Amino acid sequence: MSKKFQTKVNDTYEFNFSEEDILKQDVHKISENEFHLILEHQSYNVEVVKRDLRNKSYVLKINSNLYEVKISNTLDLLIKDMGLSLGTAVKENEIKAPMPGLILEINVEEGQEVKEGDALLVLEAMKMENTITATYDATIKSISVKNGQSVAKNELLIELE
Repeated sequence: MSKKFQTKVNDTYEFNFSEEDILKQDVHKISENEFHLILEHQSYNVEVVKRDLRNKSYVLKINSNLYEVKISNTLDLLIKDMGLSLGTAVKENEIKAPMPGLILEINVEEGQEVKEGDALLVLEAMKMENTITATYDATIKSISVKNGQSVAKNELLIELE
């Protein structure tokens, strides 16, 4: 199943696309924050000016113009469609399941230091794989689940310190 994304640019324009759409683009990485894009026979210089991984928002400078871009992935869109909120998934130092599902993969160990945006585990829900990421730099205090375990909504997955 293809991953779906939705972007909102400057809180005005919305765009929907798939992972395949992204892979078709002619993009070349110049440096950590700079890219060159050719789209519909036009050249664009793209610079990532600011990134907020927790809120999945970026400020991009494209050919001298600034754009604020907010990205929603498959999990975000599913949660929105179900009328749920990710706000309950993170409480202080606890990562909780945003929805019922099955733990497919655990990518961290107790005592491991993680950075904001690092993949902690993969939760399968409604036949979709959803990567749960660290919302800030932290250390893994405890892991409350195992591979193959079914979890309920709001069940504690990982505790951070």
